[in-house]
Amino acid sequence: MVLNCKSMTYLNRLAALLLFCVLTSSLVFSQSEDVTEGYLVTESGLRIKIYNPGTGDFPETGDKVLVHYTGKLLDGTIFDSSIERKQPFTFEIGSGQVIKGWDEGIALLKKGGQATIIIPPALGYGSIEKTKIPANSVLLFDVTLIDIQKGVKIPRYDISGKEAIVTSSGLKYYIVEKGNGEKAVIGRNVKIHYSAYLVDGVMFDSSVKKGEPFKFTLGSGNLMKGLDEAVRLMSVGDKFKLEVPPHLGFGDNANSVIPANSTLIFDVELIDIEPEIIIEPFDIKDKRTYTTRSGLQYIISKEGTGVTPKSGQTVVLDYTGYLLDGTIFDSSIRRGEKFSFPIGEGKVITGWEEGIALMKVGDKIRFTIPPNLAYGEKSVGSIPPNATLIFDVELFEVK
Repeated sequence: MVLNCKSMTYLNRLAALLLFCVLTSSLVFSQSEDVTEGYLVTESGLRIKIYNPGTGDFPETGDKVLVHYTGKLLDGTIFDSSIERKQPFTFEIGSGQVIKGWDEGIALLKKGGQATIIIPPALGYGSIEKTKIPANSVLLFDVTLIDIQKGVKIPRYDISGKEAIVTSSGLKYYIVEKGNGEKAVIGRNVKIHYSAYLVDGVMFDSSVKKGEPFKFTLGSGNLMKGLDEAVRLMSVGDKFKLEVPPHLGFGDNANSVIPANSTLIFDVELIDIEPEIIIEPFDIKDKRTYTTRSGLQYIISKEGTGVTPKSGQTVVLDYTGYLLDGTIFDSSIRRGEKFSFPIGEGKVITGWEEGIALMKVGDKIRFTIPPNLAYGEKSVGSIPPNATLIFDVELFEVK
């Protein structure tokens, strides 16, 4: 039997599962039988044997479920068990918090339901090796769905009768509702509410569901290009629906819920634009310019007396980044939060790795970073290709 979970109606799914449970009602909740027989098989290749279908409604995307489980390899080796930990596992259906096989399999049970789920590698961890789980492993889970908590239902933006607008970059957007507030400006902190979907309607993220607007600095390069571009077009109160093509989204990167080369759909509302924070550039008058062998230049505006960071240590600092024309493209000061990263682990651009390693706690240094030590030919946020970047950096702590 092949079950297409996406296309089946609620009644069809219920009928199919009830029929299957009647056929398997004499089975015991164990794994003594041949794992290749007696299982319902879905279109994706998931196998499920239901011992108790449970009662009530099936969980839907956005619902939180509470599950007890024991995970095994096909040779019977147990690699994980919430029962042994005496702590049920909670996750949100359809949000990418678990492997695909779990999202699909648990959605076929109701409260109190018990089943064994066999998950092929493509719906598990694939070629990735996990602790106790070899690469390309078929996974077997005995599961009990203890409880279902209904999630917040977020209405989709209605674009009936709305005209699509396509920018030169390929971003498509619809103006769902027009606000009358301040226009968004690069370099300002903005707050948005958003809900993000795949083209098949699966929601993978939502600030609305989290109950807190998302704050970021417009044009800082810390946000996907399509979303950053769209917010630049908005005024406070605007509501847009976006269709973000892969090259403006996550490109060929994939995670548990977002396939590679995905077009992404966003419902976005610009909630607020914070007052502008005035940042004074470092005073470098009559200060000496140093140049390293790599071409990095730096000027010590104020010399500190603290320690110099070593590889593996974490630094805590404030910074403001400028283009050569003086435009601020990013600033931890504007965000109101200090920035930290570990030295020597490749978490930042090469010019930063080299430059910050030269600092002492208390130093205020201006760095001029050539393109080959920054983003090179890539365009990042409001940073054009082949840009020389200037950073004013103050080092506060090494830990």
